[in-house]
Amino acid sequence: MSGAVRRFAHREWGPLFGTLRRELTARRWAAVPLTLTAVCLTALFQFVQNQDWGYGPVQAIGAVRAEDPLWLALLRTPLSLFVPALDLPVWGALAQVLLVFGIAELCLGRWRTLGIAYLATLCGTLYARVGIALGPGTPLGLPASDAHVVDTGPSAAVVGLAVYVCWRQRAYWTGGAVVLAMVIEVIVKPNLAGKEHLAAIAGVLVLMAVLRWRERGQGRVEPRPGTRSWKPPIRS
Repeated sequence: MSGAVRRFAHREWGPLFGTLRRELTARRWAAVPLTLTAVCLTALFQFVQNQDWGYGPVQAIGAVRAEDPLWLALLRTPLSLFVPALDLPVWGALAQVLLVFGIAELCLGRWRTLGIAYLATLCGTLYARVGIALGPGTPLGLPASDAHVVDTGPSAAVVGLAVYVCWRQRAYWTGGAVVLAMVIEVIVKPNLAGKEHLAAIAGVLVLMAVLRWRERGQGRVEPRPGTRSWKPPIRS
């Protein structure tokens, strides 16, 4: 049994651990500048919004609600990624950002990590508007009162990044466990945050499907004679 567990762990997490070890050995903390910046920004926003003088400014630049005009929500979205929820322990948010952003940055690179994080956050933000428009009488609908609730902050990005990294590193069971945990969260506590997490996952799954389709399409193209790739030979 222990051998089977060992083989499963090697197959599931071996490529991921290999990538992390290689990158950290080569560059150490210099390999994760985005992650360190995200952790510092999250801690800073948490400190400021808990001050009497800081709550209003943080809400003005980084709090996104479905009741806001769309242009204003999109303008606030970049910073909303680093504004943690007031009703949750900030140490949990910081640990999530450090762990998941760090792994993603080591495996995917800085800009891809940032892009997927914003994609996941944006999917959650846009879903809230669609869900409220549909109303509570539909499976994907939300009550009108959710229009006043602040979006999830970094957690939607964390969930989306976790699923994407698991797919890229072939840790499929781990990725499935993340998705299942988010589904159970919505069943147990069907609030806006949980449904935004599922919307973030849905957006990342669509991205994964598009990338897989493109990769398969490129893989079907046969190189032409006398060339090293699918591109036509250069003629002078």
